[in-house]
Amino acid sequence: MKRLLSVMAVSAVVAAPLFVGAAEMGKFKYDDFQKPTDCGMCHTEIYQEWKQAMMSQSFTHEWDEVEYFKLALPHSQKLEKVSGVKGGCVACHGPLAFLSGDIPPKPVKAGTRANEGVSCEICHNITGSTEQTPFNFSFVIQPGDVKQGPRKDVKSPGHGVNFSEFTRSPELCATCHDEQSPYGAWVKETYREWKAGPYSKEGVRCQDCHMYRAPGVPGMGGQERPDMAHHTFHGSHFPSKLAGAIDLALYAEEDEVSPGKGLTVRSELFNGKAGHYVPSGSTEERMLWLEVWLTDAKGKRYALKVQPKGFKGEEYTVADSKAMAYQDIGEIMDLANFKGLKRDGNVPDGSRIFRRPFFNPKGEMTVAQWYTAKNDVVDYRIGPRETKIEHFKLELPKDVAKGQATVTARLLYSQIPSSVGEFFKLSKEEYAPILVNEARVMVNVK
Repeated sequence: MKRLLSVMAVSAVVAAPLFVGAAEMGKFKYDDFQKPTDCGMCHTEIYQEWKQAMMSQSFTHEWDEVEYFKLALPHSQKLEKVSGVKGGCVACHGPLAFLSGDIPPKPVKAGTRANEGVSCEICHNITGSTEQTPFNFSFVIQPGDVKQGPRKDVKSPGHGVNFSEFTRSPELCATCHDEQSPYGAWVKETYREWKAGPYSKEGVRCQDCHMYRAPGVPGMGGQERPDMAHHTFHGSHFPSKLAGAIDLALYAEEDEVSPGKGLTVRSELFNGKAGHYVPSGSTEERMLWLEVWLTDAKGKRYALKVQPKGFKGEEYTVADSKAMAYQDIGEIMDLANFKGLKRDGNVPDGSRIFRRPFFNPKGEMTVAQWYTAKNDVVDYRIGPRETKIEHFKLELPKDVAKGQATVTARLLYSQIPSSVGEFFKLSKEEYAPILVNEARVMVNVK
């Protein structure tokens, strides 16, 4: 018998009034869903792409595992308001475990089917959403021999195929990429950012950028398609996707400067490639910053400081090595006298940070999105087709070397603040800065 499952409220208390339905865990068994290796027997190329993409690593990814087992899960067992996160995180990161009622799932090393992440059987068994504008895992799923797909002319010897407009729609992505916290704060809005921006009006979908189309054979014995959707799902975890995502230009106000005088440069940043804000998604932890340095004729470096604009909440967008945050890590982990971590990690003082900080009910800046009560203090990210202009200044020391000097602006990105990565002893790849763009201008020190 075919069974339908409406899954709601993935990162909130089941009974929280902001959700229109309650999460239904355990309506299926693991065996109701085929393994990705089974799909890979025919869909060889697609399987290999998926296997190397973040979709397959949504549960096994190092930071996601640490965040769930060291923060989200223990917090859900301590605070009733966020108790739903026990199953909620798993609903998007290990959906087979959620649907099978394997909550909480065992850690990655146990090798359960939660490790399959967002597998083929998830996206290709979804038939729609309970919400007109999906969020919080509000999909309807129907496992079985008929798979949902984006084409009308497909026949498969291995299973039935049903054309689904929902499969090819951005609304499919919204079921996990938009999320509301138990406190009513939107903590992921990538779909809504796209919907409100210019790309949705032009018919450019999430899949057009994150599942690039090129010639390929979707399955063994199938016909070659000139526009096969490749299952790479490239996003911010891939340096090749980040490279050049934001255009960067740099200009000096003067060609010549003198020791003891001020040097001002102007940077222009344009988001001409992403259909959503940059950064997007879990912006409580994403780090995007612009740092500017002058290197004099003898190789000595001096940091330029961003000039204030005076907008509300700007203090959260200027790197400050003395600023502390994330104090609730101590609350969650029962750490006595925990003072928090450096808010901006190793970002140089005076750099401009493009961020949307999240705050818990106590008003502390947090990386626990499920604990977010407020995130409208400031949103200083770069929207689709938006240009931001920043001015940086340096008072040249009297002993600066004369001759040609180079001013370099570097736009860098990391998934989490380095202070968080170092605290949890993550591999450096988890938080190492990734170069998005770079620009230089030459000035003469006379």
